Amino acid sequence: MQAPQPQHAQHAQRPAPCPALSWRQQALLALCVADPAEKVAATHALWAALPPGPDFEDRLQASATLQPDPASPLPGRPTRPVLLAPMQVPHRSPFTPEGLAALVHAVCHIEFNAINLALDAVWRFPGMPPAFYSDWLRVADEEATHFGLLHTHLHSLGHTYGDFPAHDGLWEMCVKTQDDITARMALVPRTLEARGLDATPLIQARLRKVNTPAALRAIEILDVILRDEIGHVTVGNRWYGWLCAQQGLEPLAHYRALARHHNAPRLKPPFNDAARRAAGFTQEELDALVNP
Repeated sequence: MQAPQPQHAQHAQRPAPCPALSWRQQALLALCVADPAEKVAATHALWAALPPGPDFEDRLQASATLQPDPASPLPGRPTRPVLLAPMQVPHRSPFTPEGLAALVHAVCHIEFNAINLALDAVWRFPGMPPAFYSDWLRVADEEATHFGLLHTHLHSLGHTYGDFPAHDGLWEMCVKTQDDITARMALVPRTLEARGLDATPLIQARLRKVNTPAALRAIEILDVILRDEIGHVTVGNRWYGWLCAQQGLEPLAHYRALARHHNAPRLKPPFNDAARRAAGFTQEELDALVNP
């Protein structure tokens, strides 16, 4: 299977990253940034300065095996929010101002983790085609935009990122799959992030019942996120399929083996079949969700 080709976008003028470092090294540095605003700025700057074609390939150093600084924890993140086990995170009703803020915060936390997940894919896995790294840098940039939209809205509700507890399920799967790029593509974008395709319309339906200006603004932001997340899951599907083809693996059977090995969460209906099809899931894969 031919490697997918990179996609480049028009960028606003932003400060250029350090020219002495490869693009993958700079992704690692952005991953290590703890302050959310600084991480968002670094991620946007990295994508904005992405050169086209050969220039990007020359500065990518795709074959290099990188080693993070032991003194820089991965990922860089602030001391708050407090991280709890998923079942210990309090559930609040979005029909109260505090509960709506908690809901926005929960999605904001997911998007902050998603920035880290995309940056981690760029620096951690050597030897992939240039389009792989370009794809994940674009994903990181879009996740940073999502975080910014949600954080601005959270401020309008009288809160900031870190005000509510959260869980670390996304990054825990990132750690589990740190030595297996095929498992990473299978179980992070195609599993955990694809759950967002299913969950977002359900969240929006609840917010429509709230029907306050703040709730309606959250729905608008979720529209943007759902649109972009279809593209992000598409990236995961594309590279999972490419990796399986390179290794002579049957994708559905191998996915099941990886899910068992890494104790991936079992996905429950309802499923957003239309969004999943748009993201590249086959009918066989959709059928397997219903009859695992």
